[in-house]
Amino acid sequence: MTSRVQHHINGRLSLRAPQAESVAKLKQALEAAPQMLRRERDVAAVLEILKGEFATLQDFEREFPSLCFALATGVGKTRLMGAFIAYLHLAHGINNFFVLAPNITIYNKLIADFSPNTPKYVFKGISEFAVNPPKVITGDNYEQQSLSMSMDNLFGEITINVFNIAKINSEVRGGKEPRIKRMREVLGDSYFNYLANLPDLVLLMDESHRYRAQAGMRAINELKPLFGLELTATPFVETGKSPQPFKNVIVDYPLARALEDGFVKVPAVVTQRNFNAKDHTPEEIEKIKLEDGVRVHENTKVELLTYARENGVKQVKPFMLVIARDTTHAAALLALIESEAFYGGRYRGKVIQVDSSKSGKDEEEMIARLLAVESVEEPTEIVIHVNMLKEGWDVTNLYTIVPLRAANARTLIEQSIGRGLRLPYGKRTGVEAVDRLNIIAHDRFQEIIDEANKGDSVLRLQQVILEASSQNDEKASVQVASGIEVHLGLAEGLHESISAQGAQPYQPLFTNEHEKHIAYMVMEVAAQYSHSPNEIPTSQTLLQTDIQLKITEEVQKRLQPVQSELPMENTLDVSDIVAKTTKVIVDKNIDIPRITIVPSGEVSSGFHPFTLDISRLHLQPSEREITIHNLHTNEQTSLAREMGLTEKRPEDYIVHALLDFDDIDYFTQADLLYDLAGQMVTHLHSYLTEEEALNILDKERRLIAREIHAQMAAHFWEKASSYEAKISQGFCALKPCVYTVAANKVVHSVRGTLTDKIRIKHMLFGHFVKCLYPLQKFDSDTERRFAVILERDAQKWFKPAKGQFQIDYKLGMEQKEYLPDFVVETEECILMAETKARADLDTPEVQTKAQAASTWCKHASDYSRQHGGKEWCYLLIPHDEVNEGKKLKDFLRFQYAP
Repeated sequence: MTSRVQHHINGRLSLRAPQAESVAKLKQALEAAPQMLRRERDVAAVLEILKGEFATLQDFEREFPSLCFALATGVGKTRLMGAFIAYLHLAHGINNFFVLAPNITIYNKLIADFSPNTPKYVFKGISEFAVNPPKVITGDNYEQQSLSMSMDNLFGEITINVFNIAKINSEVRGGKEPRIKRMREVLGDSYFNYLANLPDLVLLMDESHRYRAQAGMRAINELKPLFGLELTATPFVETGKSPQPFKNVIVDYPLARALEDGFVKVPAVVTQRNFNAKDHTPEEIEKIKLEDGVRVHENTKVELLTYARENGVKQVKPFMLVIARDTTHAAALLALIESEAFYGGRYRGKVIQVDSSKSGKDEEEMIARLLAVESVEEPTEIVIHVNMLKEGWDVTNLYTIVPLRAANARTLIEQSIGRGLRLPYGKRTGVEAVDRLNIIAHDRFQEIIDEANKGDSVLRLQQVILEASSQNDEKASVQVASGIEVHLGLAEGLHESISAQGAQPYQPLFTNEHEKHIAYMVMEVAAQYSHSPNEIPTSQTLLQTDIQLKITEEVQKRLQPVQSELPMENTLDVSDIVAKTTKVIVDKNIDIPRITIVPSGEVSSGFHPFTLDISRLHLQPSEREITIHNLHTNEQTSLAREMGLTEKRPEDYIVHALLDFDDIDYFTQADLLYDLAGQMVTHLHSYLTEEEALNILDKERRLIAREIHAQMAAHFWEKASSYEAKISQGFCALKPCVYTVAANKVVHSVRGTLTDKIRIKHMLFGHFVKCLYPLQKFDSDTERRFAVILERDAQKWFKPAKGQFQIDYKLGMEQKEYLPDFVVETEECILMAETKARADLDTPEVQTKAQAASTWCKHASDYSRQHGGKEWCYLLIPHDEVNEGKKLKDFLRFQYAP
């Protein structure tokens, strides 16, 4: 029952691995010590049982059982709280929860996240809560509640009480009782006593490191909850001497693992090439760092816009955080950044100063304003702050940090990155600028790098070296319409966004707005027909007389309201516009069928044998033996022996843990599982005694299994007895291309020799004759040279936009989209071409992409042959073979043969 609920919640809430692990550990704790669910129990006995389950647990540090889940910032602690509540209710019937927040910002955030119909509602997907959502009671409305709530709970209603510990602390100063404990006539008793008498109250503590030793927390002990669940990214209490680690941590998922698993942004330290701090005054360094911070910020802004357009996802507006020394310094920075002396006053009205000299409610309200910076409509792009170390900044769009106050390198690293690690799309995108957090640190660059590379560092930093400032630094996002739209006159906006010196001139076919309107409708109807491959198998079919008549009739139907408004003498010849438009659609396109390859018959999957990479695994046995002390008999026994978990052979510890993963089938993969487990056991025996190795296998079996499973992903295979290609479209419209380019938007001639090849990725190229787009962008000079050959020898060609083909390939267990470099039509065939560095040709990813593309070309050729079309071929071309002395036909020898 509880396992079914656990898997149900994991799936419904799409829990990440560390969140799912935390739910599993809670389940493990409750199964080992079911008395945690009863009011009457021996807390010391519960502790002894759980110490045997969790090697890191030493003490509850409370008068009731309390377990800490330490998850790195950005992994999702609030969603985990929702998962805990859902699991405890569905698996154990618990209805009452008390949630503590450390300040008003997090308090307000938690209220929103636990309330239905809010953007980050934590129970979204839990069908049991859709009809009867949890009732949220807060520190602001609890006095309006009545004791009829106890009747509600008879019908299984969940009640979540959210309170701000800072407010409770303020009420107990001078030995007073907090207001929550005072008598209230509306309840007939204090609300505190009402909660304390509930039979199933569970306490959840968010950012629990913030209030462990406070008076308000001591008062919370009197609630006598069944147990407590603590969540924090920093499981230690700051003291005068040194941080004191928590003694009740059962899940520790630090920042280093979150970075490795891709759940947070990748931090990078930024400087200017050949920067020497000794050559500048402190004031000059400060201004240079601010200016370079803005350079990085502006480039990031464009990269995010391009990514959003290219992938059809929400737009993210980044902001830059400046950390000032004090409030006086912050005010001076605000004046500078908004002045004409700083980028011509461009940021006037786009800067907010958070004054850390304020305290209490005023400070909290000011910090809460920062939450608005996530909105694209909100103008703030720069935030100046003195004390940024406040939880509750759950913004995902902080991308650039400029620290301007003194701190040692370790503090700079650990404190600067905390608020900027969250990912706007919930996962890494694979686009470096979208996945990276930038720390501007010219004067501390090497010091920070050295600190980050120390063995005990929490992370490894990327390095970004800026060139000296120039006009090429600024970037812009440009959307380029296809040649069809440009030729028809439907894409004038394109010419407004580029300089006149570059693009190949087109004489628009239509200049009258009504003609353009009709041409646009013809394109819509043609696109609609493309979804009927039996009737319209190729774009050429659009030119048939009967199809032309059908398109004309459909367009005239859509135009009836418009035609009636036109003067008689201005009535347009719709059939003529249909004929001209469809001719352009055929001439300025290459037919790309929409192909979906689906398995048929029996589908099987598994993992190829491989050698484990054990270089990072050097686990050491625990000094503390895991035992259970029976308080009644004073006998001590091994937990493993008592629970019957001793395995017959060492490999079994690992194999049984691997079977917890849903994608591993024991009956088909047993040989591989024991081979991998045997490799690990052999490794452990290479540096441990047999007893020590068993200690590791017993206590760390799940950690070892996770590592092995992660490596297995790269060797996953799947096959079916056969595959079928389903054709849903005979041809597709060309998608618009979205590029990030230099803001000056100068268009370079494709035939021009480049002197600065490093910047090619941010250049636009034009002067095309045979390209199906007026402008293109290249990732390398090899691609540009290949385009020159295509301009000479091809009939037509283009570089496809994202989503044009929808060719999927699997890398390990991850599904990705493959986008070829070029599509080329010649007199004899259609080519899908990829230029690659020769050294990369045999890499697994390149070969997997080539296999997927080659299979797609085979099915496209089969379809094309049925309708009198051309064969498709996939070319994988080494970069050093591309030079303008060769003809296009010379590259046919690089046709991929799997």
